[in-house]
Amino acid sequence: MEKVIIVTGASSGFGKSIAERLAGRGHKVYGICRRAMENGSVTYLQGDVRDAARMGEIVEEIYGREGRIDVLVNNAGMGIGGALELATEEEYRLQVETNFYGCVNACQRVLPYMRKQRAGQIINLSSIGGVMGLPYQGFYSASKFAIEGFSEALSAEVKRFGIKVSMVEPGDFATGFTASRRNSEATMNDPDYGPVFRHSLELIEKEENGGLKPEKLAATVEKIINSRRPRLRYVVANFEQWLSVVLKRICPGNWFVDILRDYYKS
Repeated sequence: MEKVIIVTGASSGFGKSIAERLAGRGHKVYGICRRAMENGSVTYLQGDVRDAARMGEIVEEIYGREGRIDVLVNNAGMGIGGALELATEEEYRLQVETNFYGCVNACQRVLPYMRKQRAGQIINLSSIGGVMGLPYQGFYSASKFAIEGFSEALSAEVKRFGIKVSMVEPGDFATGFTASRRNSEATMNDPDYGPVFRHSLELIEKEENGGLKPEKLAATVEKIINSRRPRLRYVVANFEQWLSVVLKRICPGNWFVDILRDYYKS
């Protein structure tokens, strides 16, 4: 059955793959992105998820056209690398406002319509960085940890309205995310943090560039949408990263931090 689906951050990477795959399956897909785009199968609407008023206008427009909203995929996000101590206020606000508040804005604008129709589905893109605090990606992890807690609470609140909530926790994927990551100049130039950060960054970028294809994640999102009883969490990663998520759940906290320190040479 055709569904009306909103995908945020749909101009590239995960969002583009998700939007195009779902449109190719016959769904009516609206992609939200910051720059104007055209695509025959996806209807793109320009907007920034950080702008709550604009998100409200977009959602109202989509509902006015379609008479319903079946699925929201919150994908919009970005990354800033660097030491937590040296992050500027501009850097950490941009990170959290894009990844977390953007997700909240979209959910809050869509939920009244889903409650009204007593049906709907929300899929929030988290990360394995939302399960473990990654060195030199601390505010990225913080924003994804926030999505984890928000989504878990949201699931408990809206289930009685027929609204299903799921999270997707990707590992390393080969997307434009790597090239667009912003890196802290202060960390790069710091005599204590700089050498370790540069080494960690080389490792991170190597794993991301050699990671899974975004189509695999898009296929998982399609599977969730088609599922009658979707799970709350879906890890989409290679075996080693999947295993790291399992270890995080069973290891004492200080042991796991030592594993991360050793891996990232921090």
